[in-house]
Amino acid sequence: MIIFVTHMQARSLNKYLYLSVGAALLTILLKSYAYWVTGSMGFLSDALESFVNLFAALFALLMLHLSRKPADEEHEFGHGKAEYFSSAVEGALILVAAFTIIRSAVPRIIAPQPLENIGTGLLFSLLASLVNLMVGLVLVNNGKKKKSLLVEADGRHLLTDVYTTAGVILGIILVEFTGWLIIDPVIAILVAFNIIYSGYRLIIRSARELMDATIPEDELVKVTGYLDSLSKREIAYHSLQTRMSGQRRFISMHLLVPGEWSVKRGHDCADEVEESIIAMFREPVTVSTHIEPVEDPASMRDIGIDRIEIDTL
Repeated sequence: MIIFVTHMQARSLNKYLYLSVGAALLTILLKSYAYWVTGSMGFLSDALESFVNLFAALFALLMLHLSRKPADEEHEFGHGKAEYFSSAVEGALILVAAFTIIRSAVPRIIAPQPLENIGTGLLFSLLASLVNLMVGLVLVNNGKKKKSLLVEADGRHLLTDVYTTAGVILGIILVEFTGWLIIDPVIAILVAFNIIYSGYRLIIRSARELMDATIPEDELVKVTGYLDSLSKREIAYHSLQTRMSGQRRFISMHLLVPGEWSVKRGHDCADEVEESIIAMFREPVTVSTHIEPVEDPASMRDIGIDRIEIDTL
């Protein structure tokens, strides 16, 4: 059983992602102007991080577009894994931005430069932060309401940027009150390290999930907890296997039922199990089950990815 994102659902979500792209473009302009009038490395690092937000929003739009494409003859399991290639590229771009920040900030540590028009820079940076805050809240709230993890995650990304901007603003204020010019490039480098960590996580996640990683541990615990509870009804399971392809989860297992059951009863049981597992997730899920008689030793041959031979007397 498969849950698809319909064309109408995708179109209704597009407006939120376009809003995110617009917010990223506006904040890039505001933060870049703050850097231009002050010469602050902190403001430069914050502006470059907004480029990361722009890449993330454009990537989310791409993923939404791909989610409209049904499985075809060459991609019978869908197109979800394209996400991981895009994530790897996005992570690489993030790293380029971070090292650009460090390369620009290090000379300022060696030879600190005075900042100009700090009040104007702080005002434009604050305006950019408010834009991210408002748009982030809109995306998170509507992502939850429409059960779209894609939109919700993009909103949380923007809210995270608010905290980064707050740190930069605090650093600039400290420079103004203390006169310690070195604080500005140090703050920029700290922001760069935060960006490097984000890029590293993206690249590692892409590599991991291209290798057919299992679903997250908390999701797996929910599934196994439910399957374990079926023992009260004389239903067991084995060969539980899970993997992710983009947002979609794939879950398969063998259900062991009494051999005396009719085909219809076994089929109805499998349908119930599949529907119950699908109901646990907000993401699209494909659940596959295989019915086997619990009394037959051959039922235990498929306990792993490869079928094993069992010696019989």
